[in-house]
Amino acid sequence: MSPYLELSDYAAMVNKMAIKSNEAGLEVRVIMPRFGSINERRHRLHEVVRLSGINIVIDGDDYPLIIKVASLPNARLQVYFLDNEDYFKRKAVFHDDDGKFYEDNAAREVFFCKGALETVKKFGWPPDIIHCSGWMTSLIPLYLKTAYKKEPVFAHSKTVFSLEPNSFKEKLGASFVKKAIISNQIKEKDLELYKDGTNAALNKGASKYADAVVLASDKADKKLVEELKAEKGKIVVPFKKENEDLADYLQLYQQLLGAK
Repeated sequence: MSPYLELSDYAAMVNKMAIKSNEAGLEVRVIMPRFGSINERRHRLHEVVRLSGINIVIDGDDYPLIIKVASLPNARLQVYFLDNEDYFKRKAVFHDDDGKFYEDNAAREVFFCKGALETVKKFGWPPDIIHCSGWMTSLIPLYLKTAYKKEPVFAHSKTVFSLEPNSFKEKLGASFVKKAIISNQIKEKDLELYKDGTNAALNKGASKYADAVVLASDKADKKLVEELKAEKGKIVVPFKKENEDLADYLQLYQQLLGAK
């Protein structure tokens, strides 16, 4: 999300979307990873002690979750950053200085997705809509329909996934599915769509589990888009380059709010 991270053109759109929704009277909270490239001093991040202290278990190992917060410039809107020394201290985001894909990117995704949902639980704030942007969020629609299905705070939550073009060519590795099974309420077959660990597989899994999909680019996987359009009950919002007023997004949110 701009101005904290500019990995794609959509970073600016996420910023606009959050501000526009907030101005429209929706209560918005943004959660993102605190990658090491995000300057804490410049962006005035500070730790939220009352929310920190959660431990995230991944494949039997415990990782402390540190939560920091900042106010989005020019908006009355809180942005929460999920931090951990093992996963987010490094300055590079997904590839090292030699361009090699980090071996722990799978665990980093699981940590972020589970950490985001645990943070919302700690807020004690039931979200009507959870809008997931980028492959790092792709497990959230699955987790809400499996591991967190019976959590009261998510009882009425609808999920939206922004479908972007593939941004990496590597795979998350053979242990990805094992790491992603964070609960005995998740079966291996639930991760069938994700199992290849490619960017395309993550996008497909998230899109299939989400209640609605927003096309975040005209370069999104055309075959997947056609499949989604043919799926009964799936809402697909087309990409519009000129959609600067974000009317389609706000209309989608109102549609989902009415479908509770």
